[in-house]
Amino acid sequence: MSGYFLYHSIGTFSGKDAAMAEALRDFSSAWSAEDDNQWPTALAARQSFINAWERLIGAPSGSLTVTENVTLALYTLIGSLPSGRLRGKRVLVAQDCFPSLHFLLNGLSGRFGFTLETVPFRQGEFFVHDEDFLARWNEDVGLALVTFVSSTTSKKVDIDALRNQSKRMGSIMVVDVTQGVGIAPFAVSEGIDVVIGSSLKWLCGASGAGVLQIEPSLLAQCEPELRGWFSQPNPFSWGLDDFSYAPDVRRFDHGTPAVLASVASQPGIEFVLETGVETLATRNRQLVSSIVEMAQALEMPIVSPLDAAQRGGSIMIQASSPEVATQIQKKLKAEGLFCDNRGAIIRFSPGIVTGEDAVAHLGAVMQEFR
Repeated sequence: MSGYFLYHSIGTFSGKDAAMAEALRDFSSAWSAEDDNQWPTALAARQSFINAWERLIGAPSGSLTVTENVTLALYTLIGSLPSGRLRGKRVLVAQDCFPSLHFLLNGLSGRFGFTLETVPFRQGEFFVHDEDFLARWNEDVGLALVTFVSSTTSKKVDIDALRNQSKRMGSIMVVDVTQGVGIAPFAVSEGIDVVIGSSLKWLCGASGAGVLQIEPSLLAQCEPELRGWFSQPNPFSWGLDDFSYAPDVRRFDHGTPAVLASVASQPGIEFVLETGVETLATRNRQLVSSIVEMAQALEMPIVSPLDAAQRGGSIMIQASSPEVATQIQKKLKAEGLFCDNRGAIIRFSPGIVTGEDAVAHLGAVMQEFR
């Protein structure tokens, strides 16, 4: 798989197929056993996945749970906040956020009484500058949604500058780490109130294994609308008039939990933890640097930041039109080089399986489209 440049979509590693198959086979055997240990085994597997995520981002125990995806995570959070917490406030988001989250916030603004403000790109650019986002972030911002790494340009935000602003303004800061976690170092720290993310991409997991992590003092104020028997301290407390929320993040659980996505994603996150994010990032930076040199030699516009410190694990190149970008993507695929495009922007995300020879091959094919 040396020609694989799709870590911004689905991450992989050598032996992933066998590792996932083994994990799912073990689960199948336990779930199908003629005994009464199915649920203890399943819930233990789910908790192992949660523990791995807590280690990865340095989250306090009991502050992180599993959710299907980042959109559901953000929706559940907003519905759990104290009544009126966002009413009359602005919710700040950047134009290069994940579109699904913008769709959600736009739909919720009327119900929760906030104004959604989208910080725009500068003329001719494709990512939002940190200073432009900070300039709009005043005391009337109730919640700021921060995209750690953009999916369309790989722009990485200055997390320290943004979390310091969050503390000064008293806002809730939600960080979507989906496109950066596992390839760009990230740790929960003061000023970051909520983390949402996916296990699909650099963590080499499966779909459906999203996470929601909430800072403990904010967590204590949250009463999720979506609640059920697993939201309680004891899920088997079935008195219909005796409901109470669990004291930790389990209050964000609800009905019978899904476990298969966690089981399928465990090998990927364990691979990242065992290999080390910095080791993976070092290899990635070498490959991305080669792609940058190739694009510059071909005089193809790069829409990602050229400063590696301001970039995640991807590099995006602009073709002359969406049609040409699609032609390039199809030609590369025919040559065993896998990338994708969003409009005229072609996205390359090399990872641990990507080879230097593939980057050289990439340059030779793209030479035809100068």
